[in-house]
Amino acid sequence: MPFLVYSLSPSSLSATMAESNFVDYVKIYCRSGKGGRGSTHFRREKYIPKGGPDGGDGGRGGDIYVRANENYWTLLHLRYQRHVIATGGGNGRGKRSTGADGEDQIIEVPVGTVIYDAETGEFIMDLSRDGQQELLLKGGRGGKGNTFFKTSTNQAPRYAQPGEPARERTVILQLKMLADVGLVGLPNAGKSTLLSVLTAAKPKIANYPFTTLEPNLGMVRYRDDRSFVMADIPGIIEGAAEGRGLGLRFLRHIERNALLLFMIPADTEHIADEYRLLLGELTKYNAELLEKRKVLAITKCDLIDEEIQGWIREELQNELPENLPLIFISGAAHQGLSELKDLLWHELNRETKHRAESIIQQAIDVTSLTWDDDDEPLPPLDEDDESWDEEEDGDLELDWDDLEPASPEDLE
Repeated sequence: MPFLVYSLSPSSLSATMAESNFVDYVKIYCRSGKGGRGSTHFRREKYIPKGGPDGGDGGRGGDIYVRANENYWTLLHLRYQRHVIATGGGNGRGKRSTGADGEDQIIEVPVGTVIYDAETGEFIMDLSRDGQQELLLKGGRGGKGNTFFKTSTNQAPRYAQPGEPARERTVILQLKMLADVGLVGLPNAGKSTLLSVLTAAKPKIANYPFTTLEPNLGMVRYRDDRSFVMADIPGIIEGAAEGRGLGLRFLRHIERNALLLFMIPADTEHIADEYRLLLGELTKYNAELLEKRKVLAITKCDLIDEEIQGWIREELQNELPENLPLIFISGAAHQGLSELKDLLWHELNRETKHRAESIIQQAIDVTSLTWDDDDEPLPPLDEDDESWDEEEDGDLELDWDDLEPASPEDLE
């Protein structure tokens, strides 16, 4: 059957998205702090000609953590933060003084953020709970001072251990919204209207394609103070899995959904063909999405009478799977909404073998993401940001080659 073809030019799309504050993926260069080096200091006091080594250990470098914060709903605050760099540990000093530890860096992200390696697309971690904090890069350990290497046979070690180098990694932070029900349909299928009726969300509603340019979340109130979260994403068109329209960018937001609500208007010429089109686009994006529970809602049923609804139901029962729940609704006329909430609640609590984590933890295709900062130079690594202490320089110039072990009389 022929389908309407929608297209957005790159210029109009970028101009429209620039007006939005919704940012769902960013790329950040992270570097932990290097460890401080150990000291080769020797004890120098009056009347103590052979004080021995007293160099302290270097401090550890700062770590980089990622923490989920429910007060954030987008990655906008990280859009212009290209680099996250922790400070290095301080060098060891004399008198067995340990160098100061480097300051840790904590990246605050919205709940539902997934982190991938920017070069390979490999999954790193998933932050799905408020307050969850995970270690992204560990700082280098501080080097041991010469006091650590002192033994009975080597009483004056003139060497110390350097600190471990810093670790660096470029990561991609992707926000994948936490919702129970995801609305799937072509543009102008009534998804935003349904969300505005069932929840307190106020998405933009208009009679033209791609009215919704960013995902919207809403809390659906159910009986006995129960509730579930519903997510509305921009309409999917044919070829969305290849990047047409807005589908590819926002399909990631239904990966966490436990249930997919397919919405097709009642005035569609071939409803079954449109349903297969939507399934096909989801399959091209990720075949595991088909393992989720599904419900088919025929929207705008106020445009047809009950007799036509019976014909449509009978036709779809012959063309679609028998276990696919079917319901007729109208968001504008408030028809079938109570029955829809009952059906969604029943399906959400039905047992299933599908695990959303299996989709989240898959590697991503980094070539499908575009960046505007690829040519930005990275900050240089500080090879040695602290100079030797003057006291240490003086001690290193002493000649300890002829140092002999202490005699028993000296030890008394």
